[in-house]
Amino acid sequence: MIRLVYATLTGLVLAGIVHIAAVLAIPRLSETDAVSKARSSENLDHPQAIYTIATGAAPAPPEAWLPIPDPAVAVGVCAYDLSDGPMRVSARTGPLALSLAAHGRQGAFYAVTDQAAVRGALDLVILTRAQYDQALADDDENEPSRDVRIVAPGERGFVVVRVIAGLPSQRPAANEAVRAVSCTTDAPADKS
Repeated sequence: MIRLVYATLTGLVLAGIVHIAAVLAIPRLSETDAVSKARSSENLDHPQAIYTIATGAAPAPPEAWLPIPDPAVAVGVCAYDLSDGPMRVSARTGPLALSLAAHGRQGAFYAVTDQAAVRGALDLVILTRAQYDQALADDDENEPSRDVRIVAPGERGFVVVRVIAGLPSQRPAANEAVRAVSCTTDAPADKS
């Protein structure tokens, strides 16, 4: 009887270890993680709409990434590769709630809403530590930068733009607000 209990407990422990190892390996083995999917938007000047709010009786578009999307939120994504230079994300606020969230391979590392806008504008610059140090060295003391500078944990990632439509009549405006966000790479300045 003791051998049976010991064998059962050993089998359960081994099964648990295998299960945990498999779950932890999924993100590393997956070819369609969020960063890989967002890479297609890397050369775009505006967010790639990953979910636009369906208007009327039209269903969600088939290319929507989200398995169960929120019917009141338009979502867009901009991928970045900081080896090309810092990434600038500019958004103008309006009557609809807007949020920006910066993500790396390990998850979100910065998020901001339209409540933090200065004069109706949100300007974020995502940089590596070296690019941040260079930007600080290049700053003019008499004219400080108004950008919100964010040091990314890695060179690659993406920014998610979300706009909430409180009413069905605001859905087209929410979709347009996502498309109006600008995502550009700041080319390094030439020192002459």
